[in-house]
Amino acid sequence: MPTRQVFREEPALTQFAFTRLLEWLDDGVDSHGERYLEMRRRLVTYFDRRNRRAADDLADETFNRIARTLEQTGTIAVTPPARYCYVVARFVLLEDYRRDRRHVPLDEPRSIEHAVAHSLAIAENAEQFAAREDRLDCLDRCLQTLRPDQRDLAIEYYRDAKRQRIERRRDLASRLGISMNALGIRACRIREALMTCVEACRGTR
Repeated sequence: MPTRQVFREEPALTQFAFTRLLEWLDDGVDSHGERYLEMRRRLVTYFDRRNRRAADDLADETFNRIARTLEQTGTIAVTPPARYCYVVARFVLLEDYRRDRRHVPLDEPRSIEHAVAHSLAIAENAEQFAAREDRLDCLDRCLQTLRPDQRDLAIEYYRDAKRQRIERRRDLASRLGISMNALGIRACRIREALMTCVEACRGTR
């Protein structure tokens, strides 16, 4: 099934949602659409380097999901915008891998697994990759059940390397007007809720 056909099942973006997307990407500085074009080029490259046949469609789908989030919540706390774009792009990529495995051409019964192994540059076997992908899919589903502020906090709190993470957490606590200890407690509760949700999700599969 072509990627474009799958994505067409989603409702089209409203002009309001698209405008919010452009404003969010500009991050306070009107680029007259240049930021959008540059980020779209980077997303297409991201998917193309992973041997996805519909890189343009996947980039558009990434933007569509972000735009719908902005339309529903009004804001996304994760900064800079490019970082959040890649978070969403990763989930779109994993969904595209699954979609390919469900629609393997009869004359290419093994090509998808080989492409996945090559694209991710991993030594895992097919079962290990499938298990990790399943966990990520459940994590994505569980993240969507959180309130927007909880979801953004979880992404911000646990990303980056160790030293960068400490600085980012200090900045996050400052922006929220709470202590580092209070931030840690809040993040821990969200993580525990996510872990419970992920395990429940995997148990239903």
